[in-house]
Amino acid sequence: MTIKDLDPQLVWKNFYGLTQVPRPSKHEEKITSYLYNWGISRGFETIVDNEPIGNVIIRKAATPGCENMKGVILQGHMDMVAQKNSDTEHDFENDPIQTYIDGDWVRAKGTTLGADDGLGVAMALAVLESDDIKHGPLEVLITFDEETGLTGAQQLKPGLLQGDILINLDSETEGEICVGCAGGLDATATGTYTPAKPEENWECWSLAVKGLTGGHSGADIHLCRANANKVIARILYSLVKNLGVKLAGLGGGTLRNAIPREAFATVYMPSNLIQPAVAEAQRIFAEIKNEYAVTDPDALMTFEVADPLTAAKTPDYIPQEQAVAYLRALLLCPDGVVRMSSEIPGLVETSNNLSIVRLYGGNFSVKTLMRSSVDTAKMALADQFEAAFSLAGVSSEFTGGYSGWAPNSKSEIVKTMKEVYEKMYGKEPSVLAIHAGLECGILGGTYPHWDMASYGSTLEMPHSPDERASISSAQRTWEYLKAVLEAIPQK
Repeated sequence: MTIKDLDPQLVWKNFYGLTQVPRPSKHEEKITSYLYNWGISRGFETIVDNEPIGNVIIRKAATPGCENMKGVILQGHMDMVAQKNSDTEHDFENDPIQTYIDGDWVRAKGTTLGADDGLGVAMALAVLESDDIKHGPLEVLITFDEETGLTGAQQLKPGLLQGDILINLDSETEGEICVGCAGGLDATATGTYTPAKPEENWECWSLAVKGLTGGHSGADIHLCRANANKVIARILYSLVKNLGVKLAGLGGGTLRNAIPREAFATVYMPSNLIQPAVAEAQRIFAEIKNEYAVTDPDALMTFEVADPLTAAKTPDYIPQEQAVAYLRALLLCPDGVVRMSSEIPGLVETSNNLSIVRLYGGNFSVKTLMRSSVDTAKMALADQFEAAFSLAGVSSEFTGGYSGWAPNSKSEIVKTMKEVYEKMYGKEPSVLAIHAGLECGILGGTYPHWDMASYGSTLEMPHSPDERASISSAQRTWEYLKAVLEAIPQK
C-alpha cells in the first residue's frame, strides 16, 4: 500500500502529487506551475499573481442552493522546509519526497515530509475536486515562501480575493482552533577576521554534535530541546579558552525556523593537548547529555582526527582572542523561551532560535528567528542580541519583521467551528493562540474585513526529518472541514 491508497483518497492522492514536485522555500517555480496547471486542467478559474513564482488562487462556484453563503477562502502554503539527515542523499530542488506508511503515520525516508503545509493544501485541493460537499463561493489561496519569510502573504495585493472568511489549514494539532499567533523578526550578525596559519606539527581534528531532536522553532520551542549550536559552542569555549585549542571552522543549522539538530567544528592542536582536549570535550558533553536526557536521548558527540579533505578545506585558524570573543557571543545569544505569556497560561510570549552559525575563511555569521506576541518585547530581544554580538565587534541587522495576529472574540467563523466540533464529537475544541507564526496576521492586514481561524490535522516533528502525519487524524479533519463548509453562515 502507498499513501495514494489511504482514505480519504482525494486528500492523499493530492498530497502524493505534491510530494512528487520539488518545493523547498525560495525554489517554488515547479510547484507554482504544477498548481496552476492543476486548476486549469480541471476547469477552475486559476490565477498566479506574480509568475514564475507567486501566490496561486483557484476559484470554485457555490453549489446549487448555497449561493447566499458567505464566501470562504481555504488557505495554505506551497513551500516546505528542506531538512535531511546527514547520511541521506537528497536534492530538494530536484528529487521527489520518498514517503512510507508507519502504522497510523505517514513519514519520509530521511527527510522532512512536507505535510507542513502540503497536507493542508491537499485538503483544499480535495475540496475543489469533490462533487459531494455543499459550500458557498469558494477560493483556495496557496502562498509561496511561507517558511523563510512569509513572502507570499506579504506580497499579496488587496482586491484579489473575494471571500469574507479565511480558514487557514496550517495548524498541526487536531481539535485545536487557532485564533492568534506570534509576530517575528529575522536577526543576522556578521563579522570578519584575519585567518592565521597553524604550526606544521599541529593536528587537525573534527568535532561533531549529532542526533539532537530539533523541531519547529515556534511550535516546539517550549519543549526546551537542545540547540546544536549552543551545545558545540559550550564545548568549544572551554577547549579554546582554557586549553588553547585553535578553532578553524564552525557550522551548525540550516534554517531560521528549525531548531538545529547538528553542528560541526574543525580545530587544530599540538599533540600534547590531544588527550586533555578529548577528556574535556567528553566531560562537558556528558554534562549536556545528562541535562537533556529526556528531550534529546539520542544526542551524540564525536571528536576525532579530521580526514584529509576536511583538513584541506580548513587550512587556517581564527586568532585566539577573536575565537574566544565569538564563542562568548554565541553563549550570550538568547536562545529558547525568553518569557511565557502572563495572559494565556502555557503560551510562550517571546523566544529566539539560534538557527544558523557559520565561521570559516575570514567570515563569521549568525542567523536567528525571534518571535513574540508583544512587539515591544520582540524589539527588546533584538537589543539583547545586538548587545551580545557588539561585545565581539560584530554588527547586527534586523529584517523581515511582522506583527502577530490578535484574537477576535466576536469571530463568527470560530463560533461556527466550535458548534460543528461539539456536534460531531460531543465535546468542546480547544480555542487558543500559538507561538508559531501563521500568515493570518499579515493577510488580515491586507484584508482587514476577513473573519479568520486556523485548523489542521495532527502533525508531529515538523521542520525535521522525523516529521510525520497522522492518517486517522487526517481522515477526521477532512470530515470536520466538510461539515464546517456546509455550516457557513449566510451573507
